[in-house]
Amino acid sequence: MALFGTDGVRGLANGPLTADLALSLAQATAVVLGQGRIAEARKTAGKRLTAVVARDPRLSGQFLSAAVEAGLASSGVDVLDAGTLPTPAAAFLISDVDADFGVMISASHNPAADNGIKIFARGGVKLPDVVEQRIEEAMSGEKLRPTGGDVGRVIRFADAEDRYVLHLLASLPHRLDGLHVVVDCAHGAASGVSPETFRNAGAKVTVIGNDPNGLNINEGYGSTHLERLSAEVVRVGADVGIAHDGDADRCLAVDAEGRVIDGDQIMAILAVAMRDRGRLHHDTLVATVMSNLGLHRAMAANGIRVETTSVGDRYVLERMTEGGYSLGGEQSGHVILSAYATTGDGLLTGLHLCAEMARQRKSLAELAAVMTVFPQVLVNVRGVDRTRAADPDVQAAVRVAEAELGDTGRVLLRPSGTELMVRVMVEAADAATAQRVADDLADVVRG
Repeated sequence: MALFGTDGVRGLANGPLTADLALSLAQATAVVLGQGRIAEARKTAGKRLTAVVARDPRLSGQFLSAAVEAGLASSGVDVLDAGTLPTPAAAFLISDVDADFGVMISASHNPAADNGIKIFARGGVKLPDVVEQRIEEAMSGEKLRPTGGDVGRVIRFADAEDRYVLHLLASLPHRLDGLHVVVDCAHGAASGVSPETFRNAGAKVTVIGNDPNGLNINEGYGSTHLERLSAEVVRVGADVGIAHDGDADRCLAVDAEGRVIDGDQIMAILAVAMRDRGRLHHDTLVATVMSNLGLHRAMAANGIRVETTSVGDRYVLERMTEGGYSLGGEQSGHVILSAYATTGDGLLTGLHLCAEMARQRKSLAELAAVMTVFPQVLVNVRGVDRTRAADPDVQAAVRVAEAELGDTGRVLLRPSGTELMVRVMVEAADAATAQRVADDLADVVRG
């Protein structure tokens, strides 16, 4: 099985993901990303390559980041250690200081025992599959072994957080004065920087999930556990709640009544607002195949085209780059505003969502009314090969279901890329129909 998944290398820390592996991966990254015209020009000029390294607050991030920094420095790369920061902050800083690449140590929304290594190229963009494959192959090859003064330095990136905060604030189309925001930091990488930024933007801020101890990341808080955020918004009478995940590349929200506003709804709000301000390039939004039918309906009603990609914000970004689009994302809350970020940024998204509330003087519920969410049911059929989704009997059943739903629903079968499993997703005008059709299709997939 390939080392890299859909979002870097991820696994149980000190299980599959060891310090030895992190060291070797960093050394191989220095070999592969140390090539190219710009890198060669720097080396010719007698300059060492530079990499930004950051992590989320998991305990294992300490030894994994140390291993990554050792691998890079021993390969002649200067390391700017940015400490604990969100993944999108690391991506921004790579571009901001013109570093050659960067590494983020995080397992995002996964439990604390897991961790991961995400590698960004120059400009803070995620690596294409072919480059990840080259890095994996280089792990078994010759390493760079400079000596004396040619080894890399590890330098504390002292103003990393300040640079990121100023960048976020400079992006805002409107201040947040008068808004009361509850921010759920998931005991993760945004625990310090997110509340500070919302306050600096003018909001009154109540914070939950901002006491990371290295073991409680994502535990009962954050974008995968919205119950506490909903309750806190109602309890304190706030206008809106913003939830991040462990590395803060996601943003989900709740309105003043505690109702969840997902990534599709956030994209719908931002797309219409950006279109009205002339900032939605080509009047196009990029979303994945998992986005709700209601998003497509809402965008069509507002004269906005939707381009669809495979699941994964890296594929969203690829399509955005190819087409010159300015907004894209996923239902899960990965939202990319390409004028300001090269990856999903939960702080940026939350700030811009709140800015629209303040600018338009409307509640989040009023803004979210632009889109009607169709009930969506997802059934994971385990123990079946990915080829089962293309079986003639399965495809015939899909056609029958699609004929029944007509233009009031949608069917999607997605084979898992990592497990023996096929995901059956059905949307319909009502939840009972969606559940029934999904269950029937799942039975056919099981055979």
